[in-house]
Amino acid sequence: MGRKRQFNTANEMQDFLEAMETAIRTMVQEIQKPVDPDISGSARKAELQSIKQTAQDCRDMFRMRMEVENMLSEIRDGGDMEDIKDFSAGFAEQFSK
Repeated sequence: MGRKRQFNTANEMQDFLEAMETAIRTMVQEIQKPVDPDISGSARKAELQSIKQTAQDCRDMFRMRMEVENMLSEIRDGGDMEDIKDFSAGFAEQFSK
C-alpha cells in the first residue's frame, strides 16, 4: 500500500489552473466549429443554443480561473486566504459584541 502524497494547496491549485486551461481551450475549439448548413429548424436552434451555452460556460471558467490565480498569488506572496474579510454580517451584528 503506497503512501499518499501530502496535500499542498499551492501545488493543487496550480494543477487545477492547468486543468482549467485545457478545458477552456477545448470549449473554444467547440465554439469555433461551424454550424452545419444542412440542418434547419429545431435542430439548428439546438445547435446554436449549445454553442451559446458553451460560450457562457467558458466565460464562467475564465472568471473562476482569474479568482484561483488571485488566490494562488496570495498564497505564494506569504498571505493566507483567510485574510479575506467577511462582510456578510450586517452593521448591527458587527457592533453587537
